[in-house]
Amino acid sequence: MKTEASTANPGADGATVVITHRVRAESHAGYERWLDEIAPLCKAAPGHLDWHLVRPIAGLTETFTVVIRFDTREHLQQWMGSAERSRLIEKVQPLLVTGDDFFVSSGLDFWFAPSGAKAKVPVRWKQYLVTWSAIFPLALAVPLVVVPLLRLIGAPASNVVTTLCVTGVVVFLMVYVVMPRYTRLVQRWLFS
Repeated sequence: MKTEASTANPGADGATVVITHRVRAESHAGYERWLDEIAPLCKAAPGHLDWHLVRPIAGLTETFTVVIRFDTREHLQQWMGSAERSRLIEKVQPLLVTGDDFFVSSGLDFWFAPSGAKAKVPVRWKQYLVTWSAIFPLALAVPLVVVPLLRLIGAPASNVVTTLCVTGVVVFLMVYVVMPRYTRLVQRWLFS
């Protein structure tokens, strides 16, 4: 199953693909070897930014989830449609219970498994609590660093400029630093 979220400017905002594979119980070792083969090729593709693997949790999930980010939707689509990936997807098919399910989106959707994929999705209130608990300390700490830096470089003491810079840093940290690690840390609770 392949789904795609639309965006207003598909090329400029970056793009994320969430791939879910239900792997046969006896085939996990073979799938891990397959990941060792496909991951370096994906990471070498033009525009690749990040690769995260979420392994199944015994007794809770049976799905491997791979979250891959690219700098543009075009680069992501080049990788997803590449002959290398097609060959390797064909190679892994015998290890899978279902097919190659993926969801392409832009923005913040990659933090949690999207509703379009067959992965287990955390309930909304847990998504809310995880996001809030990540933003709250950043909203407290980031102004303590950013505001003095703005004054040091001579930026005007304007609420608009300060808010623009603080929120830019908070969102950057959320997308690139905090949420990829935090969701892995709390995944057992998040998916229970």
